[in-house]
Amino acid sequence: MGDTGTNRLYALLIGIDCYLPNQLPDGSRYSSLGGCVRDITHVENFLRSKLNVPQERILKLTSTNRDEKEPPEPKDTWPTYETIVAAFHQIREMAQPGDQVYIHYSGHGGRTRTKFPNLKGRGGLDETLVPMDIGRSTARYLRDIELAHLLKKMMEKGLLVTIVLDSCHSGGATRGGGGARIRGLKSIDTTPRPLQSLVASDEELAATWGSLTTGVTRNLQLGSGWLPDPKGFVLLAACRAHELSREFPFDGEESNGALTYWLLEGLKQIGPDLSYKTLHDRVVAKVHSQFPDQTPQLEGEGNRIVFARDKAVSLFAVNVMDVDMKGQRILLNTGQAHGVRKGAQFAVYPQGAQNFGEISQRLALVEISELRATDSWARIIQPLRQDAIEPGAQAVLLDPGDISLRRTVRLVYQDEEVVPRKIAQKQALKQIEEALQADTSGFVALAAEKEAAHYQVAVNANGEFEIWDSSGQEVANLRPALKIGDRGGAARVVQRLVHLTKYQNISQLDNFDPMSPLRGKLVVELIGVQNDYVPGDRPSPKPFDDPGNTPVLKPGQWTFLLVRNNSSQVLNITVLDLQPDWGITQVYPADAGAFETLEPGRELPPLRLRAALPADYTAGTDVIKVFATLGPTNFRWLELPPLDQPLPPKRITRGGTANPLETLLAAVVATKPRTRNLAPAANPSGEWVTKQVEVQVQV
Repeated sequence: MGDTGTNRLYALLIGIDCYLPNQLPDGSRYSSLGGCVRDITHVENFLRSKLNVPQERILKLTSTNRDEKEPPEPKDTWPTYETIVAAFHQIREMAQPGDQVYIHYSGHGGRTRTKFPNLKGRGGLDETLVPMDIGRSTARYLRDIELAHLLKKMMEKGLLVTIVLDSCHSGGATRGGGGARIRGLKSIDTTPRPLQSLVASDEELAATWGSLTTGVTRNLQLGSGWLPDPKGFVLLAACRAHELSREFPFDGEESNGALTYWLLEGLKQIGPDLSYKTLHDRVVAKVHSQFPDQTPQLEGEGNRIVFARDKAVSLFAVNVMDVDMKGQRILLNTGQAHGVRKGAQFAVYPQGAQNFGEISQRLALVEISELRATDSWARIIQPLRQDAIEPGAQAVLLDPGDISLRRTVRLVYQDEEVVPRKIAQKQALKQIEEALQADTSGFVALAAEKEAAHYQVAVNANGEFEIWDSSGQEVANLRPALKIGDRGGAARVVQRLVHLTKYQNISQLDNFDPMSPLRGKLVVELIGVQNDYVPGDRPSPKPFDDPGNTPVLKPGQWTFLLVRNNSSQVLNITVLDLQPDWGITQVYPADAGAFETLEPGRELPPLRLRAALPADYTAGTDVIKVFATLGPTNFRWLELPPLDQPLPPKRITRGGTANPLETLLAAVVATKPRTRNLAPAANPSGEWVTKQVEVQVQV
């Protein structure tokens, strides 16, 4: 996939790991990070190797953290306020009308007193990107009002702009040793700083902001909080305004921003039918599989095709360079420089194959086992035909990763300033360790000393067990509280960890096979909100007023789910609700049936969904997950009760042995998984597809 005609792609990439010494008036500071420059490196590799963007069209500002006083990059490429603003101006001058501009920022986000109280109120705040030299009193933030103006000037030139902000506005202290870090501060910076903007005059900035806020009546905090009403471009932000953005060692060692990591994973399936909305849906599902309280936001033109070009794009097919049948492996002409990771799976087609839509022509499924820079060995995990694999055969990326069926757990001992000495937390954590070792489910295990942890377990000041995510944020809605002295308390903590893992496994389920005949054929949308709907009446919903494509409802309000079959085959439809109390229920069909058939080109009658919260909850997220299959499949394998309720018996409504897809479904909630990881693409990927949407419910 490369440039066509004058429709070229330019990129501005900003990654800040090293923050020079700084301290805000309240004593807090922007600490150095560990995955931002790596984010930028991976994005640059993707642009260069996958989209064929020449190096001269990529501007890059980075500051690497190597435990040195200053970053090793040349000073003129440090991401200071001055160089960032200059780079925005430069990229706008380089690109011509009709060209695309991609902007990616990874670093801290912050908040400071607004420069424009007449626009935001006397106590208003400016959301900011934080330059690496913010510790200098003469340094300035790049404010949201300035960012809005920079983007508007690009729009006025006729550029197609996509901006990704992998940062957050307000963060929190990272607790424990889970391996995640927060990209932001809770503090509001009151440091007196220069107010003169290098972007534009105050009058121009105010006029731009006024044009974005005219007629806007929504609650701005429902979305990312960066810009009030993005017009003419696509904005992907790491989280909502009140949430946290994290970086985490997803591959075990090197950290990446959660948004960047899953964005790049999703972009490996880039094609002529991939919209930003579809990409965003997949990113949200993946991020929520580990951080339920981080919701990436999509604002602006979500219906745009990702990196659209006039002609259709080619698939990511690579050559087979060598074949070692004795070792049951093949050498592929791809590697780390192309964004591929160990565990990525490919389908192998015969030499000279051109129609990769013929799934029956696949020779084998292979998985990267030895990752190198530009070529990698892949083991043959499933032969599909007797024909020999020969050098020159073609391999198409199926799935950039797999479902981690097992999660790691770290035990955190807190000091006496947090937990009084009288609370026997060492003994309590020892009980958790013993309970983990005694657990036979296979879904959870203690993290090794240098291994990243998905979950952490600690004791709080009330003598209760707490389950945290990898950044030390307490996992919401785990009730009732478990006291360390309760009989069987440690075992119940481990049961909760197992339950959470199964829930997240189901949330991750997706079919990434780019050659599946069902790809893009299942349409799933929420079509509005209605306060006074009476079942039986004709729905008359009003459009959602939410900039982040994550609707927010109040208990009692109704929304309606549209499910359409755009394929040429009859599909079997099932709808699951992943609930905020960590339960999973099949909501369609609601009776004992396993699925309902949907004819080609037809829609289901709008499914009525009424927002509700469990008792004593003030907020929660429901994930509506729709499955479509060609064959009869039972999804009641996946049902889970609310946390701390006994598991229901699994119901199978048809006779005979479970089909391969049901075997896949059973694995994610099995009594004991047989493997550590599971690859959906290795299953009959041409016979099923799933899509999901989310609804936030708030009192």
